Amino acid sequence: MHSQHFDALVIGSGAAGSFAAKELTQRGLEVLLLEAGPDITEDDFKVPVHPRQKGINLMTRALAVLKGQYIQARLGFFGKQFKHLFVNDWKNPYTTPKEDFYLWIRGRQLGGRLHLYGRVLLRMSDYDFKAASRDGHGEDWPISYADLAPYYNQVEEFLGVYGTLDNVRNLPDGKYCHTPKLTAVEQAFKAKVEAKWPERSVISWRYAAPNLKRVPLPILAAKETGRLTIRTDAIVKRITVDSSTGKATGAEFIDRVTKKSETVAANVVVLCASTIESVRLLLNSASPKHPNGLANSTGLLGRYFMDQCPSQIFGTVPGAKGWELDDSAPADPFYTPAGGVYIPRFQNLDSVTNSKFSRGFGVQGAIGRGYVPDDQPAVFGLMGFGETLPYYDNCITLNPKRKDAWGIPVPHIKCSLARNERELLQEQTRSIREMVESCGYKITFSGSALGLDPKIEPFPDADWFSRFMFRISFKKSMAVGAAIHECGGARMGDDPAKSVLNSYNQCWDVKNLFVTDGSCFPSSGTVGPALTIMALTARACEHIAREYKAGQL
Repeated sequence: MHSQHFDALVIGSGAAGSFAAKELTQRGLEVLLLEAGPDITEDDFKVPVHPRQKGINLMTRALAVLKGQYIQARLGFFGKQFKHLFVNDWKNPYTTPKEDFYLWIRGRQLGGRLHLYGRVLLRMSDYDFKAASRDGHGEDWPISYADLAPYYNQVEEFLGVYGTLDNVRNLPDGKYCHTPKLTAVEQAFKAKVEAKWPERSVISWRYAAPNLKRVPLPILAAKETGRLTIRTDAIVKRITVDSSTGKATGAEFIDRVTKKSETVAANVVVLCASTIESVRLLLNSASPKHPNGLANSTGLLGRYFMDQCPSQIFGTVPGAKGWELDDSAPADPFYTPAGGVYIPRFQNLDSVTNSKFSRGFGVQGAIGRGYVPDDQPAVFGLMGFGETLPYYDNCITLNPKRKDAWGIPVPHIKCSLARNERELLQEQTRSIREMVESCGYKITFSGSALGLDPKIEPFPDADWFSRFMFRISFKKSMAVGAAIHECGGARMGDDPAKSVLNSYNQCWDVKNLFVTDGSCFPSSGTVGPALTIMALTARACEHIAREYKAGQL
C-alpha cells in the first residue's frame, strides 16, 4: 500500500464514507478507505444475555465510566451490548466551555455510527434547503430538493427502505420497498391527534431493515468491484498537500495499535470522518499554503456548527397492556426492532404560526412497542428534535493544549442555545405533552436540554440512589449533542466568501478535496441527517468520477 498511488482516498467509513467507497469504485476508481477504529466481526454482535434493559442501568453506566467512557455512558440507550461500539473518552478527549457543555457521542469502528443509529431515513425538502429565503436566518443551501431527489431515490432503493406514501408537503415521500406497521395504540394516537390538530401528521417511521451482514452494505458493494482497499486502525493526523500547488496529495495517519506514522497518496481526497472530526482534521492540516487550516481561506471553517435541540417524554398508556411486536422487518437479535410514529415539523411552514421562534421541530417515538410484562400498562416514549439556527459563534476550534492518545490536538466545541432555541424547546415540550395528555397517557418523565420537569419524579420504579444520580447528571446527559445530529462547520454555498464548499461538496480552496458528511450542512433541519448525507455523497461522487476521468481534478 505504501508504494501504491490511489485514484481516491476516502477518510471514514460511516454514512458518508461507506457510500463514497461504493460510488467511486463502481465508477471505476481505485479507492483506499481509511477507518480510525478496528474492523468488526461477529463477536461484536453477540446476542446479549439480557436483551431488554429497563430503567436507568446505573451499574452498567458506572462501570463504563470507570473504564474510560465517562461521556459515552451519558447516552440514553447506552447498554452492555453496545458499549464496545462507543469510543473510550480517556483516549479521545475534547473540550467545551464550562457553561456550554456539548455531549459528543462517537463510534470508531468499520461502519462508524451506522451500528448505533436508529436506521431512520427521512428526506429534507425545500422548506429546509431554502429556509433562509423564507426567514432570513443564515444562508440557503446551494442545491434544491430537485437536485438531490434522484440520489435520495438511489440510496433508498439500494438500502431497501420501509415507508409509506404520506403526501406531507415538507417531508417528501421516497422509494419504499416495504410498508411498515403501526401498533394498535399508535393507530389510536394517530387518529386522535390528527382529528384534533389537522396540521399535525402522524406517520410511520421510514427506516432501513437491520443489516444482518454487519459490514455496511455500501462497503460490501464496493468490495465486490475489486477496487477497494480498506485499512482499519488508521487515525488520520493530517491531509497532506503539495507545497507548490496547494492540492491534496493524500494523508498521514497513525496506526491505532502501534502508534507508528504512515503516509498514503491519492489524486482525490474525500473526507467523511463525521462533522466534528472532519473539521478537526482540516484545522490540523494547516500548512504554509493553508496557514489557518486546510480549505479555510475565509476563516469560516468550524463556524456555524449546529445540532438539533433534544427533548424526551416517557410514560404509560392506561387501558393498554403489554407490548406489540412489529414484524414488518426481519428480526435482529442484537437490536430492538425499528418502527414507531413520526410527526413532521408543522410550525412556521408557509406562514408564521408561532412568532416566538423561527422554523420548528419534529417528533419521533414509539407507543406500545417497549417491552413490559403482559399484565403491565403499555409504555410510550417520544423525542423532539428542534432546529437550531446557524450562529457564527457556535464553532469547532482546536485546543492545542490538549491532545488525544495519539498526540493529535483535540477539538474545542462551543454550541450554546440562543433565545430562539429556548423558546422552541419550551413549545416543543408543551406540544408533545398536550398530544399525549389528550390521549389520556400518563407522563412519568419529561426533560429537555433546558432541564428536567421539576413536577415529575423521573423513573419512579428505580431506587432512590439511581434517581438521585440521574437528577444531578441529567443536565449533561440531555445537553445539546444528545440528538446526535451534529452538522455544519464546513458549509456548502454558492459564494466562496460565505462558504467552505461548493454545491458538489468540493472545497473552494482545494479542488481535489471533497467533504460530504454532516459538516457540509448550511442548516440543520428537523429530520435526521443520515439519508441526506448519503444522498449528498452519492451526488458528489458522481461529480468526482466525471471530473476525474475528464482530467479536471
